[in-house]
Amino acid sequence: MSRLSLSRLLTAMVCAGLTLSAPAQDRDVRLPDLGSSANALISPQEAQNYGAAMLRQMRALDMVLDDALLDDYINDLGYRLVSGSEKPKDHFQFFIAKENIINAFAAPGGYIAVNSGLIVLTNNESELAGVIAHEIGHITQNHLQRAFEASKKDTPLMALVLLGAIAAGAGAGAGDAAGAILMGGQGLLMQRQINFTRKDEIEADRAGIQTLANTGYDPGAMASFFGRMEDTLRVGTGGDLGDTPALLQDHPVTMDRISDAKARAGTLAARQKQRPSGSTLDKTQWEKSTAPIAFVKDPTSLINHDKDGVDNFLLMRERVRVLSNDPGQMTSYYASSLKNDRSFDTPSNRYGYALALIRSNNGSKAIDELQPLLTAHPGNQVLRLAMADAKLQAGHRAEALALYADLNQQSPRNRAIALGYANALIDGGSQDNARQAATMLMPMLDNNDEPELYRTYARASDKAGDTVRAGEAYADASYLAGRPFDAMEQLKRLLKRPDLDYYARARIQARINDLTPLVMELRKRRVQTDDNPDGRSQQPLQNGSACQSRLCFSADEARR
Repeated sequence: MSRLSLSRLLTAMVCAGLTLSAPAQDRDVRLPDLGSSANALISPQEAQNYGAAMLRQMRALDMVLDDALLDDYINDLGYRLVSGSEKPKDHFQFFIAKENIINAFAAPGGYIAVNSGLIVLTNNESELAGVIAHEIGHITQNHLQRAFEASKKDTPLMALVLLGAIAAGAGAGAGDAAGAILMGGQGLLMQRQINFTRKDEIEADRAGIQTLANTGYDPGAMASFFGRMEDTLRVGTGGDLGDTPALLQDHPVTMDRISDAKARAGTLAARQKQRPSGSTLDKTQWEKSTAPIAFVKDPTSLINHDKDGVDNFLLMRERVRVLSNDPGQMTSYYASSLKNDRSFDTPSNRYGYALALIRSNNGSKAIDELQPLLTAHPGNQVLRLAMADAKLQAGHRAEALALYADLNQQSPRNRAIALGYANALIDGGSQDNARQAATMLMPMLDNNDEPELYRTYARASDKAGDTVRAGEAYADASYLAGRPFDAMEQLKRLLKRPDLDYYARARIQARINDLTPLVMELRKRRVQTDDNPDGRSQQPLQNGSACQSRLCFSADEARR
């Protein structure tokens, strides 16, 4: 199965999980909790575990755009929206899927993905916020729980099917195994998706539009974006389903739905005009109403202000474009567009060009592109960080270190700055430089699941002479990147070292204890993964056919 087909399968299955619910009432009311029956099938913690496992599997397949700057941006935007949703204390995590397909999806445990292709297509942050708010609406309106409730009757547990679908296409020779997992009972599943999609989508629209209004975004942005997608389909494809953007396949749009969204947005926009200007987030009520967010002490900091005269959304959009595509192609794209189209010459596009040059190992030319931007916007942190990266890539290490140090002093808990600074200290630096990098990164490891942060900390610790801490961090990075067997083997080798003190041995043993149930379960199921060559046997599916995937779960297994 191709990577593109796997992505379509992934997004389709997640959205199927969103829409396999009982029909919702066409009333603008808060839905009641489902009660004990759904919770008995999947608890909030189990749902969160499934979502986290899905994210690890996607990382193992290189389907996640892991970039500290973009990760902070998309989560800051998501948390701002969550703060204005119906369930501001629930667990959410936002990430960018490295796919040019135009789509977004919500998964168990509050995990919400936005494809890089969708971000590139949006015109402004309100449109992006509209899509994310819609996915938040699916979660706050209990569509996932309802799907799990329905799965007891005639479908596999959607989260587990999703994991199986992802893993099936991960290895060489997997072929159409991912599609095979979904055979048998799938016709019924898709029929139910058709039956219930419209009501669930409208319900998510209404909740999302309210969230947009509550958090100060344009409540009409969602309707305008979906309308733009519908116009693109009508004009460009002639209605051919094969050419339909994945977003519209998984989130069917009708004129009635768009009209309903516009009418609702108009009403909320009129109410917005009666509100006082400025931020509507009250600092004094922040901790009482919203779940704590790591390092966010001031909720108003989640609001996207222009960064020294440059729209931060536009900078992040170009960063997504560059990091999710081939650097050589992106360099040609920006160079050609800047040469042939005067309207293309904007700060954000110049920034994108500079990023593409840095990724193409042309730091000197990137410096030339960034210098006029910094002259016009000297306080812009994003542009200054790009300049530090360009100087380091061009071989001006001392200048880059000075710029990183200044940025780190201004924002000591900024992961993007810390990672850039740490890598600059490690590469070509002394043992003391590496020790400085490790000290800087260590506090950021708490409540963080980004493998690159652990890998960089491991490199710093190794060069600083703390090989035990380095080994622990490398194992953590392997686990977070979807390689639990590798992580276990690394930890076991560490535990055999004769030079471990009591505390190090206790830390390593605790990690082994945490990993053991997962590894045992995967071995019990004979799950074949890149880091577990022993998983060879085929498992029967519910309809009796053999499963050759790397993760297969039947409905009966899901309910155990």
